[in-house]
Amino acid sequence: MRTIKIFDTTLRDGEQSPGASMNLSEKLEVANALAELGVDVIEAGFAIVSPGDFESVREVARTVKGSSVCSLARCVTKDIDAAADALNDAEQPRIHVFLATSPIHREYKLRMTPERNIEAAVEAVQYARKFCNDVEFSAEDSTRTEIDHLCRVVEAVIDAGATTVNIPDTVGYATPNEMYQRIRDLLERVPNIDRAVISVHNHDDLGMAVATSLAAVRAGAGQVECTINGLGERAGNCSLEEVVMGLKTRSDVYNAGTRIVTQRLVPTSRLVATVTGLKVPRNKAIVGQNAFAHESGIHQDGMLKNPTTYEIMVPADVGFQKTDLVLGKHSGRAALADRAKTLGYELDPKQLVHIFEEFKKLADRKKNIYDDDIRALIEQQIHEKKDKPEEIGWSFVSYDLRCRTGKEPHVILKLRYGNSEYAKETSGGDGPIDAIFLAIRELTEKDISIKEYTVQSVTDGEDAQGEVAILINQSGEIFRGHGVSTDTIEASTIAMLNAVNRMLQKQ
Repeated sequence: MRTIKIFDTTLRDGEQSPGASMNLSEKLEVANALAELGVDVIEAGFAIVSPGDFESVREVARTVKGSSVCSLARCVTKDIDAAADALNDAEQPRIHVFLATSPIHREYKLRMTPERNIEAAVEAVQYARKFCNDVEFSAEDSTRTEIDHLCRVVEAVIDAGATTVNIPDTVGYATPNEMYQRIRDLLERVPNIDRAVISVHNHDDLGMAVATSLAAVRAGAGQVECTINGLGERAGNCSLEEVVMGLKTRSDVYNAGTRIVTQRLVPTSRLVATVTGLKVPRNKAIVGQNAFAHESGIHQDGMLKNPTTYEIMVPADVGFQKTDLVLGKHSGRAALADRAKTLGYELDPKQLVHIFEEFKKLADRKKNIYDDDIRALIEQQIHEKKDKPEEIGWSFVSYDLRCRTGKEPHVILKLRYGNSEYAKETSGGDGPIDAIFLAIRELTEKDISIKEYTVQSVTDGEDAQGEVAILINQSGEIFRGHGVSTDTIEASTIAMLNAVNRMLQKQ
């Protein structure tokens, strides 16, 4: 079987999802998880975009071992210089240059003739090769590019030194059959195509990114560019976990595999969901909570007799366990640590002490504690650790709230900052959550507004924990917050303070 390279762009294209930005420590954590997953190439960022992106690429390049580290660059000298500088300490550096090739981009965005389009691509590849032997060229919007022009571009950049040529479906326009034929045309018409790896980077605007990527592999592509959980611009990118398991499960069709450690798929998915604040839908293929869940009596009967009646994959192969371990108030710390490890979390002693304390409090409030309750406790601790690295910030103490129909809510809110406690009594707002928010704004003395607020249950049942995600706005800048509690108002308060602490940390 052929081995298909997996090029992960979660840290670059995935981070471009609205609300999915990551700080440096989060990017390093994700990058190391991707390396453990077995990703061949990690696109760490777009070095020229900002000082923060440059620093992220540089630190990932210094830290990651076992995977190539890549930076994106336009076909512009200053972009390539920044990428080369950021990748200077990488074990396996790759510079990834791109230039649009379709008529609509050439005419309206670039103002280039077809001839100049080819010249610019060649010049960029030749310049990048001065710094790095591994150079990838992407023909942006290639699925809407005339096939004759695309063949000329591909041949020219390979002659110039490109080791990988990417044929992206930038706007998610191609059908699987069209993508298959495009790759076949390149293999048959470009005389030097055997000197480079053909790659694809397909977007999901029509919901076909995984299908078009698999079609490209069947046609002869040797690399797929994708993201964890399918994150990315607009509707997102090809989902890494889906394309990897598609190749593994249907190897009889594709005669190809990857070097991905598939048992790490679920833990990596959970990590990315935690640091970005973009939760995985319950019905998401491969890594969704319902991916291996069966409620129908007919399905349950079939599963009991033979799991293959309704499951085409083994849950453990992607990192799931078959059943939840129900923990209660009589469970010990060792059991909690063992379950956390099973769920994909390695807790240090301090984290375990804190999470065990919160676990005991939760056990007194809930009859049963499920895997997702444990995940929520751990992820809340991860947020708190990242947002208060030096234990500086606002934390929740208590609230006293009175609210009646037709009357303004009245709240007494107590918060802690450092070693001091502060209280605020206020009336106003449209309901209890709004009243809490007004009190937080007055206590913290920050002019902020709520841009987005969502709440969902972590598990089923009347005593389920509420998980709150919030976006706050200060002077046009957006900050994300996260909170979990069986008390939805408490969870909302924690989420708001989490966002405020992010804002304070950046300031």
